[in-house]
Amino acid sequence: MSTTWQNRIIGEGTEDPGQILANPANWRLHPKHQQDALEGVLNEVGWVQRVIVNQRTGHLIDGHLRVSLALRRNEASVPVEYVDLDPSEEALVLATLDPLAALATTDADKLDELLRDVATGEAAVQQMLAELAERNGVIPADTFNAEDEWVGMPEFEHEDRRPVAQVTVYFGSL
Repeated sequence: MSTTWQNRIIGEGTEDPGQILANPANWRLHPKHQQDALEGVLNEVGWVQRVIVNQRTGHLIDGHLRVSLALRRNEASVPVEYVDLDPSEEALVLATLDPLAALATTDADKLDELLRDVATGEAAVQQMLAELAERNGVIPADTFNAEDEWVGMPEFEHEDRRPVAQVTVYFGSL
């Protein structure tokens, strides 16, 4: 049976982030490193995606972190896409939007190619991209663990603590 998908998008605009209602059923938490990385991208690029607000309930469906960061920075407005959903549809979208995106798999070669074209001056974004590359096999994981390497090695005790040598360093100005 084939049905036509309904377009539930009913408008777009901007809103004062202080007027956007966080969804009381939002189950996603945003750790500091995610907050820092998103803020870094927003600092470098700006808004490229609207937050989603259900016109019927006034609740935010997608973009909680973006709204939170906008509030923190006293931004005057946030780009918004309005949808019209009943409360059960809102719950379904809230529960599935991020997990559906997370089901995508990675083409490591394309990710490698993409990351070679990405430049950022934001440390949190650099860290996030490095972790992304490592997690997806683009760069090898750092497998060295000093504690693992020390297993079975004898303890070293140095009883004589007298200085063996003295090093003097002079710094000159250029």
